[in-house]
Amino acid sequence: MKKLYFILTALLFSSLGFAQSDVVKFQADIAKRNGDMLYIKDNNKIIQEIKLDKGIFKASFPVKEGMYQLFDGVEYAMLYLKNGYDLKMTMDASQFDESIKFSGTGAKENNYLAQETLSDEGAGYEKMLNLEEEGFKKAIEEVKNRNLEKMNKAGLDPAFVTMNKVGLDTNLLGLQQYYSQISANKKMNNTVSATFDYENHKGGKTKLEDLRGKYVYIDVWATWCGPCRAEIPSLKVVEEKFHEKNIAFVSISIDVEKDHEKWKKFVTEKDLGGIQLFADKDWKSDFIASYKINSIPRFILIDPTGKIVDADAARPSDPRLTAQLESLVK
Repeated sequence: MKKLYFILTALLFSSLGFAQSDVVKFQADIAKRNGDMLYIKDNNKIIQEIKLDKGIFKASFPVKEGMYQLFDGVEYAMLYLKNGYDLKMTMDASQFDESIKFSGTGAKENNYLAQETLSDEGAGYEKMLNLEEEGFKKAIEEVKNRNLEKMNKAGLDPAFVTMNKVGLDTNLLGLQQYYSQISANKKMNNTVSATFDYENHKGGKTKLEDLRGKYVYIDVWATWCGPCRAEIPSLKVVEEKFHEKNIAFVSISIDVEKDHEKWKKFVTEKDLGGIQLFADKDWKSDFIASYKINSIPRFILIDPTGKIVDADAARPSDPRLTAQLESLVK
């Protein structure tokens, strides 16, 4: 039935007068593939499904020139597509980003994207975020100039260069906003923390003052938050490691009130440890607002006197957290 669908679709395009320049031809040969279907997506919208046929993914379809995402059911890769391209991709899905290679018309632009993924400035960005303001501004300009020079020397499609420049500006703006947020968080360190007085999963209510005399590591999360749930196994490991030390592990859910029972059930079923609390007004709770939390998970470390050690502490999965706690907690 699916094969017939593609035949009818091809006939329809033919009847509408599509020539080779009116479609993009895409082919993928994937070793150790994650599934038998590929999806070409424009953000959240799937514009083309490509089913495995005789070991190859292959399709022709019209597109609006621009950036798209290739999704294999597990991981994503960026694509630049335009009608007239005849693009062939090879990849080993077990080494997803490292093994992507393109040939055919449009290969230069797409190989550039693949290399940009590999040479991501991520590690450099991490260092930049620890710079003082003037050093950070200088580093932003250096990154921008380096990328622009690289693009201009690569002999790429002018439309691709224009779109990639916009993407670069957007990424750097996001990095600047993140830096501003981190800087604001750092200014909270060594100040007295706002308090909370929230429902405890085990009964009653718990205040921050109840934990005075101990370090307090707080996880702000919600049951619907995938990245939050992903940290749970690591959080359990950290809790176990410091189980008999002078530290309390507190998880504050900002689930909305209608999900209150869902939260209670989740905590029980997942056997979550530490002190499990439910914020009174989700995102609008006073404690959450005091830390200007607008994304989760968020982690906070408070000292035994109630002062903030780190308003944006490392995640449980980050080795830096264990190192920090070992240096503080006895």
